[in-house]
Formats: sequence, C-alpha cells, structure tokens
Amino acid sequence: MEAKILLSEKDLPEVWFNIQPFLPKPLKPPLHPQTKEPIKPEDLYPIFPKGLIAQEVTQEPYVPIPEPVREVYKLWRPTPLRRAYRLEKALKTPARIYYKDESVSPPGSHKPNTAVAQAYYNKLEGVERLATETGAGQWGSALSFACKLFGLKCTVYMVKVSYEQKPYRKTLMEIWGGEVFPSPSGNTNVGREILAKDPDNPGSLGIAISEAIEDAMQHENTKYALGSVLNHVLLHQTVIGLEVKRQMELVEDYPDIIIGCVGGGSNFAGLAFPFAKDKIEGKEMDIIAVEPTSCPTLTKGLYRYDYGDTAKMTPLIYMHTLGHTFIPPGIHAGGLRYHGDAPLLCALVDEGVIQARAYTQNPVFEAAVLFAQTEGIVPAPETAHAIKAAIDEALKCKETGEEKTIVFGFSGHGHFDLAAYEAYLQGQLSDYEYPDEKIKEALKDLPQLC
Repeated sequence: MEAKILLSEKDLPEVWFNIQPFLPKPLKPPLHPQTKEPIKPEDLYPIFPKGLIAQEVTQEPYVPIPEPVREVYKLWRPTPLRRAYRLEKALKTPARIYYKDESVSPPGSHKPNTAVAQAYYNKLEGVERLATETGAGQWGSALSFACKLFGLKCTVYMVKVSYEQKPYRKTLMEIWGGEVFPSPSGNTNVGREILAKDPDNPGSLGIAISEAIEDAMQHENTKYALGSVLNHVLLHQTVIGLEVKRQMELVEDYPDIIIGCVGGGSNFAGLAFPFAKDKIEGKEMDIIAVEPTSCPTLTKGLYRYDYGDTAKMTPLIYMHTLGHTFIPPGIHAGGLRYHGDAPLLCALVDEGVIQARAYTQNPVFEAAVLFAQTEGIVPAPETAHAIKAAIDEALKCKETGEEKTIVFGFSGHGHFDLAAYEAYLQGQLSDYEYPDEKIKEALKDLPQLC
C-alpha cells in the first residue's frame, strides 16, 4: 500500500460540514456580556461580518465553500493522508496508523483553512483591517497570510511568553504584512491596566483576545478574527475530515480511533466532526481529544457559562472552562494554553461522543522525537500531544493483537519550535500539572447566573 494517499484538486470539497443539526441536544445560546440575555446577531455586527455570523448559527448540514476560497485552498489542498509505516514498525504494532498532514500549508498548520475564509468574508463586506490574538503564532501567521492575499491589513496580539519563545513566528507574520505586539501590550486599555498591576505578566490567550476585541471595537474599519472555539471556525476546518473520509474510501479502510490535540478545538473538530456524525448515528469508534495537564480544560474544567476573554468583553458561552482569569504556565505547546474550549466540542464531550485525556510535557516530546526519527517530520509541540495518544493506542493494540485503524491530526510542523526540542534534549523541561487548588480559585470568578 502507498504511504501517501493523495487527492487531486478536483476532489477538494465544495462544502463545509456543520455538526450542529446532528447534536444529541442543541447548544445553549451565547449570552450578552452585560445583559446576560441570549445574544442577537446584531449584537455581533461591531466585531464580525454578517456572513460569518450567519454561519455561526446556521442549522444547514452543509455550507458551500465560496469559489475564491477554494481557489486559495488549492495552494496546498487537498493535503496528504500518510500511512505511518515506519512508526508502526518501530512500535511493533499490528495497528494501522494514518495521519492527516496539515503541515503542508504555507504557514505550516491547519489554521489557514479558516483564516482564508474569514479574510474573504470580511473583504466581501468592505472591512479594511483585522485584529486578532495568537498563542504560539500559528494563527497569527495564518491570518497575516490570508489578509495579504485578500488585501487586508492585519494586527496581531501575541501572548508575551510565546512572543519571546518563538521570535521567528513574529518574523513570518511580518513577511506577510502583519504587525505584531506582545500581549499584554501598551496599545489598549486592557493591556495597560494589566501591565500596571503586573509588569511581568506572561500573557494569556484570554488577555490577547481582550486586546484584539478592544482594538476592533475602537476602529470603524476593523473587525475581529478568532482562530478557534467559535462555530464558524470549526465549520471551516471540516475540510480536513471531509478529505480524510474520501482518502479512507480510496484505501478501503475506516478509523476505529480518531485523535487530535485540543487548545480551543478547531483542528480537532475539523478532523473529527465528519466522523462524529457517524458515531452519533451508531458507528463504533473512539474519538479522543488530547490536552496538556498544565491546561486541563476538558479533563478538569467545569462545564459552565464563562467569558472567552479576561476582560469579559466576549459573549458568555457554555463550555468547559478553567475560568477566564486563568493564566497558564509557559509550556511550549503555546497553542493549547486556553482556558476554554469550543462549545460544540464541549457538548460532544459532555454527551460521551468524544473522550478527553491529558499529558505532561516530557512524554509528549518523547513521542514527538520518536515520530521525527521514524517518519521524518518534526511535529509542533501541540501536534505531539496527538502523536503521544496515537502511540499509546497503537501499543494497546500490540498487547491485544487487534489490528485497529488509528487516524490522528498532524496539525502543524515544529520548525519554529526547535528551542523547545533543545530544552527537551537537554533535560530542561518540567512536567507540570496545574494544581487543583489554583483551578478552584480561578473558578470562583465564574459569572453567577440565575
């Protein structure tokens, strides 16, 4: 069997898949941050274009992909589905391991799947600039890339600890015309207030989101763009899973286990949701969401209404949360350091359709190095969480003799993360589990709703 299962450009999906009509029960509505009443579409007009707001609430199972978006997708899509033969051999497992390689996009991750769509819909409505946040820098670089293609300006607030850890991500954004600021910054009221209290604040995605939203709301020509969590973002990412379905058909196989890393949930949902529909309808499979123990949102967070940002500017959304005041430790998987998760993902975890697990840093990097030594690609630290889970599942198959099919999302390469690998190889990474008492303390600040 071939190691690369490839599709042609004519096989590029013409629609995105929407999981909402297939949920066991409907999502709880987002609430207005001031009134606490269900939010109306017009409440979101200051920060999002109408086209994306419509996608946020649609109950249509399939949403057409605009042709200009498909044309940009063709720069790198369809992406390969690869069979990890060498990893299988190293593990001596009877399992078949496949990975969907999203690292082949120009910025090196899955993020352009939604960045391109968001830039397109904003351009369509006359927006001139997008403001956003980024953790590890994957989203910021993807949006800078997309904005350049559609003639938009882009401002990125990058979590300070990642800004310092990953300087070349900043350079990549600037190559595509993005302007990048470490967050918390002196550009916004939110940033200035936080720096006044704590000049050494390492930043968080919650803080960076607050800064980006404030920026967007203060400038008439500017909208806000989010790289994960929201329904329309997950919708755009399903191009991943739709391609995998077709690729699995070509090799006459079907996953027993689907695995992805989770920060906010977009790359995981993009791979898993087209298969989650099958599971909801009775198909037997395991779908596993993997997160770090230092930011254990799905495994230890409460399932409650909470704000998506630190300054409480976003709508309240019903999700697993560690509290909007949560400041995560500076682990190297910067894209997984978010206090909440996508409501759609959380709903499926709550219903038992998806299971969650968490890992510490060193076993994750150990798995990443094994993958690089066998398959040749250095994975992003975020991606390595999915690899660790895939290896664990393959080793279970070794013990039982089961020939299961494992598919995981290779969400991005680690070419800008070599400092993290150097720290691992020198034994300088610590394994950190976020203390229960700190979680309980952060959860005290959750909004009290009747």
